[in-house]
Amino acid sequence: MDFYYHDVQRDVLILKADGGIDASNAEEVVADLTRLVETGIRKLVIDCSRLGYISSAGVGVLVRLQKSLQNVGGQAKVAAVHGPVFRLLELTGMAEVFEIYPTVTEALETFRKDA
Repeated sequence: MDFYYHDVQRDVLILKADGGIDASNAEEVVADLTRLVETGIRKLVIDCSRLGYISSAGVGVLVRLQKSLQNVGGQAKVAAVHGPVFRLLELTGMAEVFEIYPTVTEALETFRKDA
């Protein structure tokens, strides 16, 4: 699984998730995302349009990211989730933890409205 620093619009970082998140890469992903928070990122949109799968370890990664951001007054929003990944987020209650949007554009607009 790779994250690509897809774009920055104003003060919102867009990360494009590519592949999957599971136990084999969860700690590496956490370390990468923790560094982002430590460098001052507070607003994040995770573009899941190319995220093929996520395990319970992957869900844990997302929860840890959200908590880290909330601890510093930030927030992550999830966009373009589809198929089995979307169903897993719904079944695990993550749809209550994260704001999930059909598109990256819609997620970005909500950050602009909050400003």
